[in-house]
Amino acid sequence: MFIKVRKNCGIYMEHNGLEQRHLVPVTSNFLINLNHVAEVSFYTIKEAKTRFDLEHHEHTIPPHTRVIHVQMSYLFGSYKETVNDKKARLVDRCFYKLYFMPEEMGQYESIRTQIEGLVLNQD
Repeated sequence: MFIKVRKNCGIYMEHNGLEQRHLVPVTSNFLINLNHVAEVSFYTIKEAKTRFDLEHHEHTIPPHTRVIHVQMSYLFGSYKETVNDKKARLVDRCFYKLYFMPEEMGQYESIRTQIEGLVLNQD
């Protein structure tokens, strides 16, 4: 199953393919394969945080920004590499953090509802 993230001016993304503490706006639709997801967490930012765009300009993430943090499985993030003249498989767990700004309407709840619909032991 996939979740679709639609382009929206109120959604930003951070992932480990970017420099640390950098984020980018979601400018095109994309899909995340839930079969490759190991962990998902939902939280709300309580105080303003500073991040940077691709040109290293400061971007402030305001309080009450909601976040969906998707941690991918180990096999999704492994690749072959030569380490100390030996072939090895390195593991780099990929993650995606989707920041839904307070003014963003609807997509956060829609995505969260779809993910929680797959949880078996809901209380």
